[in-house]
Amino acid sequence: MGEQSTTMFPQEILDQWTGLGLDLPALFSAGHLGERMSVRVTEAAPDRVVGTMPVEGNTQPYGLLHGGASAVLAETLGSVGSMLHGGPHKLAVGVDLNCTHHRGVRSGLVTGVATPVHRGRSTATYEIVISDEQDKRVCTARLTCMLRDVDADVYRS
Repeated sequence: MGEQSTTMFPQEILDQWTGLGLDLPALFSAGHLGERMSVRVTEAAPDRVVGTMPVEGNTQPYGLLHGGASAVLAETLGSVGSMLHGGPHKLAVGVDLNCTHHRGVRSGLVTGVATPVHRGRSTATYEIVISDEQDKRVCTARLTCMLRDVDADVYRS
């Protein structure tokens, strides 16, 4: 998860999470699955989360980007946005993921951008647009997360 060290956070997020002794880039990363898939979260704020993933190594048998790989990228970015919206005393848990695949990609890097559709007290919904290197839309996804109350100590386990 050290790959996530280039994540850019706005100052208000850094201030909000200060004092918890947490590695924010690791906490708001793609986790172990995303690490295996080389997902990188490059920008993270409640209003916009951006990440990339290589096509190579994430393809189905016909050589196209696997739809499940797009889903992993989408859920990662939407979850990070939901967590940042909820703050240190909320835990985002995905409850619905919908992905529409528009075109195949055989090589290069795809970029996902998650923006909020709804940010409430108990749920957050993000639209995630995944595009290829020519800025052509590959996938449109929507993720809804339930925001559960937690003690900030949960992040230390």
